[in-house]
Amino acid sequence: MKSESALTDALDAITEVNAAAARESFAVFRRTIRPGMLWSPLVGQITRELQKFYKAFVFGYRPKLVIMTPPQHGKSWAAEDFIAWVAGKHPGWKTIYASYSDELGVLRNQNLQRLFTSQRFRHIFPNFMIGGPGTGFQCNASAIDYVGGPGSFRNTTVNGPITGMEQNLGVLDDFVKGRAEANSRTTRDKTWHWFTDDFMPRFAADSALLIICTRWHVDDVIGRYIAKDPTVRQLIFRAIAEEDEKYRNRGAALFPALKPLSFLLERKALMTQGSWEAEYQQRPYLQGGNVFPIALLRTIPIFDRREVAASILAVDKAGTAGGDGAFTAIVLMHKMKNGTFVIERVARGHWSALEREKMIKKYVETDYANMGRFYSDYKIVIEQEPGSGGKESAEATIRNLAGYNVIAYRPTGDKEVRAEPFAAQVQGGNVFLCAGTWHEDFLEEAESWPNSPQLDQIDAAAMAFNHMTLIYTYDTSYSWVY
Repeated sequence: MKSESALTDALDAITEVNAAAARESFAVFRRTIRPGMLWSPLVGQITRELQKFYKAFVFGYRPKLVIMTPPQHGKSWAAEDFIAWVAGKHPGWKTIYASYSDELGVLRNQNLQRLFTSQRFRHIFPNFMIGGPGTGFQCNASAIDYVGGPGSFRNTTVNGPITGMEQNLGVLDDFVKGRAEANSRTTRDKTWHWFTDDFMPRFAADSALLIICTRWHVDDVIGRYIAKDPTVRQLIFRAIAEEDEKYRNRGAALFPALKPLSFLLERKALMTQGSWEAEYQQRPYLQGGNVFPIALLRTIPIFDRREVAASILAVDKAGTAGGDGAFTAIVLMHKMKNGTFVIERVARGHWSALEREKMIKKYVETDYANMGRFYSDYKIVIEQEPGSGGKESAEATIRNLAGYNVIAYRPTGDKEVRAEPFAAQVQGGNVFLCAGTWHEDFLEEAESWPNSPQLDQIDAAAMAFNHMTLIYTYDTSYSWVY
């Protein structure tokens, strides 16, 4: 049997063989109607998954599929093609398409009208017709009737009216506009109630649900739906691979012919960590954890070293070098004689073991040079990870810092609990940041704690604080929130 690509390499003259294959194979259908489309492992995988989804649909399994990809990677095109293919095969079925904006729905409607009336589609499905003048069936910006039967395509908005409509195929395409809407509990609740009370009851007994989206919040429609229905299948495609995959290596772009790695890295540099993780890596997390009110972390241009009572350099080690995983974080914190605390410097990086040891020693030597003229109780605290590897790593650092006051610390309990005493002082406005280029990353992590993808800077700061002070009372009432 010829491969799908072989059947559609020469499409100038579409043969009946091509048309028959396109009616059975979604991949051949896509190649036939879009001969100039860029094909990639991503496109191939989504296309195969939609073929399986269709099979489950026909067999009456009522499948639910969620496809999450970065923006502009072809997921809406795939959904559009699938709607058209299903319509050609089953003109009696009804489809409802919903998105956050009316403009997207109208665009999808217009694209489908052009596709349905194209020569290539008509050759594949010669008996399929849509409504229009003289047919007795409607065709407008919100509805496309299929001539000769009850089938149709309807586009609406999320939270829009769909009363009285029935659907065999429901397609939900990006249910929120962006982070601002996603962060609103009122908007999330409203969208969820529309989904459960308006959209879902419209399904016929033989039906399927397809959701294509970017997830901005863990408590969105997808998060709530998956929690209630574990049969929902999720396909998650990250813009940059975080581990070796079947079709690409760790660190590679998802669709390099369309969005090369250099393009993605440019976008990443412009975005906050939270936006990048949600929009491009499909990993939503809560922002504004309210544990560390960053408005109370005030910046000071300089401080008087003569007023330093004690200093801690805390090192939170990462396990591996490179990549987008945990960082090694190095925090220098001072306790001042007036009882306040100053974070002078935060450094972090994906360093190898050798590079990490060099960086730690460099900062220790710098600190001693800076504080040499002034008396200060200076101590270095190294986090010791569990196991023999963690012990050996800590011992190596202690040997590297021979002659300095160094201790290895093996943390116990949750990070959140260990951070509570430090959080109490931030809440009380007693922690200051010395001016530096490290502020943005530190404040972003602090604002999202404990839900941010990286926790190393706050963990190191809490470690420094806990080794320099007594345990302070932690305000769990959030009375400091105005």
